[in-house]
Amino acid sequence: MTPAGPWRRTSRLHAGRTQLLFTLIGLGLGLALPRVSVGPQLAARQVTDMLLGLGFGVLGVSGIIFSLLFLVVQWAHTTFTPRLTIFRQEPIVWRTFAFAIALAVFCVTAALTIGTRPSVSVSVPVLAGILLLILLTLLRNLQLQAFASIQIAPVLHEVTARGRANLEPLCPPEHAGGPSPTATALPPLTSTVTWPEPMALLQQVDGERLLKAAHEANAVIVLHTIPGTTLHRGMRVADVHGGQLSPPAVLDALVTGVERTFEQDPLLAFQLLADIALRALSPAVNDPASAVHALDCLQDLLSGPGPGRATAGWLRITAQDGVVRVLMRLPDGEAFLRTSLDDVIAAANSPAVLLRLRGLLRHLRDCHTFPDETLTRRLAWVESELAERFPAVWSERP
Repeated sequence: MTPAGPWRRTSRLHAGRTQLLFTLIGLGLGLALPRVSVGPQLAARQVTDMLLGLGFGVLGVSGIIFSLLFLVVQWAHTTFTPRLTIFRQEPIVWRTFAFAIALAVFCVTAALTIGTRPSVSVSVPVLAGILLLILLTLLRNLQLQAFASIQIAPVLHEVTARGRANLEPLCPPEHAGGPSPTATALPPLTSTVTWPEPMALLQQVDGERLLKAAHEANAVIVLHTIPGTTLHRGMRVADVHGGQLSPPAVLDALVTGVERTFEQDPLLAFQLLADIALRALSPAVNDPASAVHALDCLQDLLSGPGPGRATAGWLRITAQDGVVRVLMRLPDGEAFLRTSLDDVIAAANSPAVLLRLRGLLRHLRDCHTFPDETLTRRLAWVESELAERFPAVWSERP
């Protein structure tokens, strides 16, 4: 079977498991290293005092990490958008915290293991010093990441980069395109799968699991939901054509949670950039320059190949025999434009923002990546806003 590519489920190592792993490593080193009797030796009393001081002192680092985390998350929620979770989900945050705990455990355990011994291997304080230097390096990188996460330009470019990286593989030219399933020859409909649980947010789709289940049942699965969709009880999730396939075989391939993630969500980056632009246009902030910057990033994403390829609306995953086994609905061009621009146009209260919107829409029209009628309608909307609210600016049309 062909790999599901970007629709392969991405498993994240849970923060708690990372901390447990690092703690066990620190515990093992603290129990084993002081027992080494070969090589240079040092007075155990001095090494023990150093280890205890370092171990308990490092525990204060966890307070610094959580202070940075709280500061950045609170700043992002109030300044950018509550849906922005980049810094909170950064691996460096939890890895630094796990490393600090591991270093503290190593130092305290090694000091207790030394006990009343007169001497200890020089490798113990050397390793503690090396680990301390590594922790300081991690803390420096964490602080730089935190500072970048409260500045508008790094945040916008990070969201844009993640959105660009997510778009192209989600809409590969060899799988996207072609008519909808209703226009192609599908086996007879055998069952419809609905969501049986309380409300949840679809985060990922395990395409490989769906492909395997459909191949074994000689069926075709037409998935009607995409990551980023809110699932409600009784909502149609998928149709099964051909062979018999139980609902759990489909539902178990859906990864749900409480918030959207970048892994497979094609619209998240567009939504975040639009949210940041809207927050900048609010009367409390009144920052048109930041809104224009967000529109620059939106133009970069909308001009790429992803939204244009996705206008066909379906992604096809084939088995090894060349038979299409899984079809997944993708957002069309109208969905990308609606998510990115409509709320911003409605909230635009600055001539600079309206002029930037007009330039963005004209650029997309010249690129021919979206249907002309979808762009013409929005361009007329922007022109009417300019003519009515800022006639002096509108009269200077390029």
